[in-house]
Amino acid sequence: MEVFLGIGSNLGDRLSYILKTLDEIKKLGKVLKISTVYESKAWGVENQNNFLNLVVLFETKLLPQDLLLHLRAVEKKVGRKERFKWGPREIDIDILLYGNKIIRTKLLRVPHPFLHERDFFLYPLLEINPGLVHPLYLKPLKEFNPQNTLKPFCCILKV
Repeated sequence: MEVFLGIGSNLGDRLSYILKTLDEIKKLGKVLKISTVYESKAWGVENQNNFLNLVVLFETKLLPQDLLLHLRAVEKKVGRKERFKWGPREIDIDILLYGNKIIRTKLLRVPHPFLHERDFFLYPLLEINPGLVHPLYLKPLKEFNPQNTLKPFCCILKV
C-alpha cells in the first residue's frame, strides 16, 4: 500500500533526527519519494522552536494499525520523549494518507484530521503528487488554498 508520512522535528539537531527516522522507515518498506525539507512555525502551541518538516511517499505491506505501532517504536528509538500535546518534539511521524482509505479508530485517524489545514503537510504532499485528492472530502488538495508559510530548508534528500 502507498502511504504518505509527515515527519517533523523542532528540538536538538532537527535534521539529524529526520535522517535517522528515514533510515528506520526504510526498514518497514520502500521509500518511493521524499519531499524538500521545509521550515515552519509550530502549529497548535506556537511559542516554541520552528519545525523542520517533510513528507515521504512510502510503500508498505503493514496494515494501518501495525504501521502506527511500528512508527511509534521508530519515534522512541530515534529519541522522542513524551511531552504535552502539540509540544516540542525530537521527532514526530504522522500517517497522512494510507492509499485512499478512510480509517477512524480510537488510535488512528486517516486521512490525518488536519491534513487540509496545515501547510507543512499540504505543500510537501503536493510537491510529491500535485494531483492528490482528499479521500474524505473528494476534493483535490490544491483546492484547500494552502498559505505559503514555509521556507525550504535544504536540498531534497535522496530515497
